[in-house]
Amino acid sequence: MKIELCLYSGYKIYPGHGKRYARTDGRVYTFLNAKCEASFLMKRNPREITWTVLYRRKHKKGQQEEVQKKRSRRTTKFQRAITGASLTEIMAKRNQKPEVRKAQREQAVKAAKEKKKADQATKRKAPAKAAARGTQQKTKAVKTVKAAAPRVGGKR
Repeated sequence: MKIELCLYSGYKIYPGHGKRYARTDGRVYTFLNAKCEASFLMKRNPREITWTVLYRRKHKKGQQEEVQKKRSRRTTKFQRAITGASLTEIMAKRNQKPEVRKAQREQAVKAAKEKKKADQATKRKAPAKAAARGTQQKTKAVKTVKAAAPRVGGKR
């Protein structure tokens, strides 16, 4: 004994009941009764018809009350390492005293400034060398450009 489901209403169709509808494209639909078939042929949306299973599911009707609302998990703080620094390094920096951290920052700033001065000094020397090279390599070959041929015909 095979029990089928109505395509429109979602109710069970027992043997000897129901109606089958075959479309020209080859699809076969099974309906519980003429009411379901007529509603389907009128292109009524079963989710908007109150007596269908789809409507009841969509609007959460008749579900068991044992099912409680899902409990949302509380967010937990989690420490993760950042690329370039391991978790132990991060924790060590966090636990440092502010005076030590400030001294390290000042030292890093001094080092950066010294490096910048050194870079500028090398840049100042570089243009002088380039100027010396430029005086030697100023003679370039001159290209000969042909003059355009005179046009024939004139204006129209």
